[in-house]
Amino acid sequence: MPCDRISAEWGAQRIKGLSVWSTLVHALRMVFKNGNSDIGQKGTETSLIEQFLYPKFGPGQMWNEVARRIREMGGDIRTGYAAERIVTDGWRVRALETTNSATGQKETFEGDYFFSTAPLKEIMRSFKPVPPKNVLDVSDGLVYRDLIIVGLLVRSLLINDDTPQGKKLISDNWIYIQEPEVQLCRLQIFNNWSPFMVADSANVWLGLEYFCNESDEVWNLSDERMVVLAQRELSKIGLIDSADVIDSTVIRVEKAYPAYFGTYERFAEIREHVDRYRNLFLIGRNGMHRYNNQDHSMLTAMIAVDNIIACKTDKTGLWDVNTEMDYLEKK
Repeated sequence: MPCDRISAEWGAQRIKGLSVWSTLVHALRMVFKNGNSDIGQKGTETSLIEQFLYPKFGPGQMWNEVARRIREMGGDIRTGYAAERIVTDGWRVRALETTNSATGQKETFEGDYFFSTAPLKEIMRSFKPVPPKNVLDVSDGLVYRDLIIVGLLVRSLLINDDTPQGKKLISDNWIYIQEPEVQLCRLQIFNNWSPFMVADSANVWLGLEYFCNESDEVWNLSDERMVVLAQRELSKIGLIDSADVIDSTVIRVEKAYPAYFGTYERFAEIREHVDRYRNLFLIGRNGMHRYNNQDHSMLTAMIAVDNIIACKTDKTGLWDVNTEMDYLEKK
């Protein structure tokens, strides 16, 4: 996508505050640091942070624990429902009409407050009454990038880190792949996120990321052909020997990245319409069509709950997350 067709907000949210000068200063500090490491790293630009806390079994462990606590406190979690209709009185959401994807049974959920993390493009036509035409035009024109992750379990890599103790697994968590002759965009090494994510530490779990659209040829490849492509590409750029692959898996993530082109420049029309519903809170990356990191996405949910407790209907605080000039980590 040509840069002049992408909103400047994308860069502002991802690399805000970073400069060549701050990068050089950070590099010099790392050379002379005395070994004391503050996990908070309050004085470090977010783009330059070198360590952070990570769940033992990956981010999913966090949400499994949240689900456990909700049920423990008497909450009920329903999955496998398709949201068909958002019933409103024009100012408040009254109910959600759904269909059980497994049984086809219709069920209506009433509530005092509603949260949505669903892609805006998918829910705007579900409102009853229907939003104005200009709002629907904007939501219909929102654009996303989709993601395919191919997991490869391999015996070893062909490249290593050289240390005084000998060769060891390269220390990167992820590597952006620049070679133009492959479609692979980014490579994750899950051993380095947490050693507990690999059953046998002698092996290496890799995650190969392909950024694409649902209309692309690569998205529509079978899982078997996707694994073959991934093995071939990693072999081509000299990272693995295909004979060392032990196991594999393929995960497709629709609408993984809200994009800042299409009708995004008119997004304020969606926000103005949806904010009128006092008990509806759009949160998260897709719910707000905003390319936030996980910490910012979680913060939007926390602010929404704070608003409810304070009986506050103004949602400006939600939309201000990750737009302020100071980083969240510094506050």
